[in-house]
Amino acid sequence: MAKKGLDVSQWQGNINFQRVKDAGYSVVYIKAGEGSNTTDPFFEQNYKKAKRAGMEVGFYYYVTARSASQARHQAHHFVKITAKKEYECRLAMDFEDLIGLSQREIREIGTAFLRSVEDLTGTKPMVYSDYSNTTIWKRPITDYSLWIAYYNRRVPEPINGWRTYTAWQYSDEGRVSGISTRVDLDQFRSDTFLKKRNKHKRPKADLYAYHNRKIIYNVKKGDTLASIARLYHTSVAAIAKDNDIANPNKIYMGEKLKIVIRDKQRDEGRNRFIKIRKGDTLFQLAKKYNTSVSALVEENHILSPDLIFPGQRLKISKSPFVL
Repeated sequence: MAKKGLDVSQWQGNINFQRVKDAGYSVVYIKAGEGSNTTDPFFEQNYKKAKRAGMEVGFYYYVTARSASQARHQAHHFVKITAKKEYECRLAMDFEDLIGLSQREIREIGTAFLRSVEDLTGTKPMVYSDYSNTTIWKRPITDYSLWIAYYNRRVPEPINGWRTYTAWQYSDEGRVSGISTRVDLDQFRSDTFLKKRNKHKRPKADLYAYHNRKIIYNVKKGDTLASIARLYHTSVAAIAKDNDIANPNKIYMGEKLKIVIRDKQRDEGRNRFIKIRKGDTLFQLAKKYNTSVSALVEENHILSPDLIFPGQRLKISKSPFVL
């Protein structure tokens, strides 16, 4: 029988895990971090409070890599910050920041991350995926357990490359005692759990060699250096420097820009995905999340700010790049 659980991050703020446990939720997946070297600011306190409340714990990592080499370094950071912590559930990869990547690149990045986590910890991690994105994943990624996000009553099986799922996120609108915000709700089947409580070692700092990958980007109508920087998780200043651009506000359609994807670079800020609800407008969402309508439009490649719909997922960057 599946166990009731939830997944949390900084967006839930301070959590009373004892009240969560008393409400019948025995499992929690905690966001460890994201990007090149960012640790979720609530990671440590969420872990300590959840363990104190006697909950079964797992960790997930938000992948932003734009190359397989970069993915290996993000996996290294994930394993490093979760080292020596006791957890009962498989580590999980949350890789849904796919804009601008080909399916081949997505699979290479996902495979590199999963295999690196497995090599470093000795245990097979799990893949978190929205149902619509499961069409992208092929072997060897589908050899790993699936944590599916699907907000209808029942998950249709088989799920593209997977025969079945291991964990099911069935709502992102949960209300749970002990948490003041909405929270993701999940059911976790037996394969979620490790045979014994795990505590992996901290990996060596220089395990992977650093590589810088260069790509050529063709500027499209409506592009800005800020939107391109967000797409490849770099900075306006870095693109301007690499391309000898004197005025970052002046780029033109058809211009070819050299983008350097660095394994070790400053992170793009903390991102989150939200689901649009009935009555939402981009103006309201921009105000709520301390960003702008133009940033939301650029970041999500929205053709018309008036054409958004309930259920649509938006990426929100908390720290847009500036020079």
